[in-house]
Amino acid sequence: MINQYKEQLKEHNLKLTDKRLKLIEVLAGDEKYMSAKEIQSKLADYFPSISYDTIYRNLHTLTDIGVFEQTSLDQEMHYKIACVTHHHHHFICERCGVTQVVEYCPVEKWQNELGDVKLNSHKVELYGYCEKCA
Repeated sequence: MINQYKEQLKEHNLKLTDKRLKLIEVLAGDEKYMSAKEIQSKLADYFPSISYDTIYRNLHTLTDIGVFEQTSLDQEMHYKIACVTHHHHHFICERCGVTQVVEYCPVEKWQNELGDVKLNSHKVELYGYCEKCA
């Protein structure tokens, strides 16, 4: 799985640095959205002096090329590894950030209702509390 993300960096002429690789590994190893602060905490074991600037810059770069997905929780951006296996949407717990795949996509029905528009992309997210946090 990590190899696929390495290829994305190569395709966009981005270097595969130790920090980028570890950032990808951290997000690939968790099924939830994480804040930059949570990510920094996990990376600090490997790179004690890593700055927020480095983290944010890499989060934005890797989100722009499709390695990560982002969403806003509690007025703060959170990130997770991009889902690339098939088209689906997510339920996101507002308390712990855990995600659950939602296979149903309502956009086809909406597309029919919109008529002759051309959709370029879409993102459907459902927010609430998971069973553990409810």
